[in-house]
Amino acid sequence: MIDRQTIEKILDAAQIVDVIQEFVPLKKRGANYLGLCPFHNEKTPSFTVSPSKEIFKCFGCGKVGNAVNFIMEHEHQTYPEALKYLAKKYHVEVIEKELTPEEIEKQNERESLLVLSAYASRQFTENLFTSDEGITVGLSYFKERGFRQNTLKKFEVGYSFEKRDAFTRKALDDGYKKDFLVKTGLSIEHEDHVFDRFSGRVMFPIHSLSGQVLGFGGRVLKTDAKTAKYVNSPESEIYHKSGILYGIFQAR
Repeated sequence: MIDRQTIEKILDAAQIVDVIQEFVPLKKRGANYLGLCPFHNEKTPSFTVSPSKEIFKCFGCGKVGNAVNFIMEHEHQTYPEALKYLAKKYHVEVIEKELTPEEIEKQNERESLLVLSAYASRQFTENLFTSDEGITVGLSYFKERGFRQNTLKKFEVGYSFEKRDAFTRKALDDGYKKDFLVKTGLSIEHEDHVFDRFSGRVMFPIHSLSGQVLGFGGRVLKTDAKTAKYVNSPESEIYHKSGILYGIFQAR
């Protein structure tokens, strides 16, 4: 089995335009690339590759995915085979080993934390652009600062409701475990209460080089000497402050 650290190195190294251009002629159209879909017959290009999102999508047949998914589909390879193909292309050493039950449990936990962080990012973005509170408080703040909506959406900026446990309750209702909410730092547990770490803040998700949401930074909007102006996610299994740079995914 390929260990998770090696998989992340492969995903960070792989550049989707570079990968797909080996098989499909692409032409640049604005921020994206366009070509004829290799998965169905077409005469008018509907196959789009987004280097910023690191995904491909065909608007004709509906195929969508990242560089690994493309190699799996196009070359009829399994997930491990596709990873090894990309590892060879980008000179990433593949480390395979039999995982212990403890390592498997840790890897599964890490995956769960990443899924929860991605969910949280989507919720905060939805709050900012579609809720009355988000638009009135969060979006107004960004407009006053001169941020355009396309910039906010590119960086997946969001808003956490002021109600102290709004996000925690929503996540629990949607089936996410309290243990993982606390481990990501999205929620804080104190005695018998669980509440939001980032309530009443505009939210800045922190991405890995491959685009996974690892943590968050939050800025409070109300003036209160007792409240920290900025709060970041605590160190966790997925977020290590010294090992990630905010904006590196977008810069890439």
